[in-house]
Amino acid sequence: MTIAYRLPQGLPERLGFRVGNRGMHSTRTMMLAELDALLSALPEDASREQYDAAVIDDNLLGKGTASARRLTAQRLGELYALDPRVPLFRTMRCLWELDTAGRPMLACLCANARDPLLRITSPAVLDLHAGEAYSKEQMLSLLKEGTGERFSLSTIDKIARNAASSWTQSGHLQGRAKKVRALAQATPAATAYALLLGYMSGARGELLYSTYWVRLLDAPMSRVDALAFEASRRGWLDYRRVANVVEITFPDLLTAPEMEMIREQD
Repeated sequence: MTIAYRLPQGLPERLGFRVGNRGMHSTRTMMLAELDALLSALPEDASREQYDAAVIDDNLLGKGTASARRLTAQRLGELYALDPRVPLFRTMRCLWELDTAGRPMLACLCANARDPLLRITSPAVLDLHAGEAYSKEQMLSLLKEGTGERFSLSTIDKIARNAASSWTQSGHLQGRAKKVRALAQATPAATAYALLLGYMSGARGELLYSTYWVRLLDAPMSRVDALAFEASRRGWLDYRRVANVVEITFPDLLTAPEMEMIREQD
């Protein structure tokens, strides 16, 4: 049994979240391969300017034209921030180095936090049972309802194609012409990040297990709890449980200024 969820509202933009009905999936997918290549080539403390230079000046991602390099750098920056000053990206970047198997899920979580369009499409995927056929029509319906008159029908169709590709890159879908629901891989690092996104969004205690971000993990509550305990054992969060009362904090992932921002938000 998976965890109930609802789409998040009122996300704290100064921590790196993005809200509204615009997003990068109108032009690109979540670009997992490009992100992996970029993060593998640059140090963990690289600046946004260094990321841009690697893509534009060094053509690290092998784009054919200068305009394609600039656009790729822009889209990756919009989707992931690529700036250590942004808490949402800085914490993902830290965990990226610690759990290779969790990278697709880490990218999915960050992309969902940064792209409202991807979040809008999520029920068309997350509400399916494993093995059930994916319906593009349902995703188109969600996008039309969620974006109003902002996009043309051809753009909505493109967003749906890009989003379906992203959900495939993350492991939530599989297949090419005919996609079906799969179960994505949850890992300790991805679980720590999902819980952290919930914490940044205002959830505390047991409520951390019922957020949208935890739903993306594709794991039952007992598995999420076990992964949270393992993340604690590895030093990525503090986990305390007494009977049914759980307390989870992130003293080693969040800096003092970031904690202050979260306290001010609370």
